[in-house]
Order: sequence, then C-alpha cells, then structure tokens
Amino acid sequence: MFVTIIRTIILYFIVVLVVRIMGKRQIGEMQPSELVITLLLSEIIAMPMENTDIPLVSTVIPVLLLVSFEIIISALSMKSLKFRFLIQGHPIIIIRNGELQQGEMKKLRLTVDDILESLRQKDVFDISLVSYAIIETNGKMSVMLKPEYETLLRTDINITPKESGIPCVVITDGQIERSSYKDCNMTDEKLKKIIKKQNIDVGNTLLMTIDKLGKTVVIGREKNE
Repeated sequence: MFVTIIRTIILYFIVVLVVRIMGKRQIGEMQPSELVITLLLSEIIAMPMENTDIPLVSTVIPVLLLVSFEIIISALSMKSLKFRFLIQGHPIIIIRNGELQQGEMKKLRLTVDDILESLRQKDVFDISLVSYAIIETNGKMSVMLKPEYETLLRTDINITPKESGIPCVVITDGQIERSSYKDCNMTDEKLKKIIKKQNIDVGNTLLMTIDKLGKTVVIGREKNE
C-alpha cells in the first residue's frame, strides 16, 4: 500500500508538470492531436497506478516522448500553414448568407438538429437571424448575426466610453494580490488609501477587485453564526 501511495504521488506531479508544459487549453478547445495525446497520457499514467509491477521508468519515458511529440507538432504548426491544416484542419462555413451549406454538413456528418443545438448554445433560437456560422477546428461553432439583429454598440450612437480595463483582483482570501497591479495602475500606496477610505478589513475580505477608473467591488467573508 505504501508503495502504491508513493507511486501515485510521483505520477501526480509528473502529470501536473506535463499539463503545465502543454499549456492551459481547455478540453473543449483542444485540437485533435492534443486530445489524442491527452487520452494516451491518461491511459499510460493509469497503468502503473493499478499495477505496481510496472516500473515507473516504463511510464515516464512514453510520457516524455508524447510531450516532446506534442511540442514538436506545435512548433511545426506555427512554422508551416500546410502542416497546421493537415493536423488541425481548417474552419468550415456551415451557414453562409443565411443559407445552410448542406454539402458541408454532409462532410462534417452534422444533422440539422446538431446545428440548431449549437445555435441555441449561442443564444440564437431562430436560424433566420444568422448571417454566417462557422465550425471551428476545435468543433465549436462561431456565429455572426445579420446586421439588423446585431447588438447595438455605443460607438454606433457616437458614445465613446472611457477605458476601464479589466477588473483586477487586489485582495483574495484575506491576502493582498500584487500580480495584477500593472493592469489597473495599482500600487501598495494607492491600495492602502482605498482600504483606509472605504474602511476595508483586509483579513475579512474574500475578494476585492478594482479597475483603471477606480471602481471597486468588495466581497466580505461570511461570518459564522
């Protein structure tokens, strides 16, 4: 049992390292080659956990080879457009100028129900509103509505909003977070002034965000009754 625990811990850290090396792409955003390697890695890692007779070296070497293979494929994909299309494919227009491309649907083996479901996931319930729909290389659908149904922007009515940037987390779980200071022009001195002015108890703050315009959002910890 002790050997199993130690092997599991070692393999856990190996998997974490491998995932860090391969990047943070989500499962739904993986390209085919990345998904295949992920599935192979899961199978290879699981075997020595279940069978302690398998040497760890017999697991580590295939894992390193697969990771190296993925890095090489990624590098070649960045260098060569033809290789990228060969490995990843290319986006396919499934709705063009409001019309379903039935030939492309057959190639992708998509039914009308599949198209409608993907549209609903984009909050589009009427296919007649769609100008273009594209099946991306990761299998997801991108949708462009007809001009008359697009969301009205402030620039369309000559209103130019001030740039607020993204809200930066400056306090999390009662601790000051400095890693995103530069994104909201924040410093320790500025933060201290805001904390003092708004009478914020850092230790009892679950989350505090602030943007470039100074808008702050503070969420305190729930008090145990």
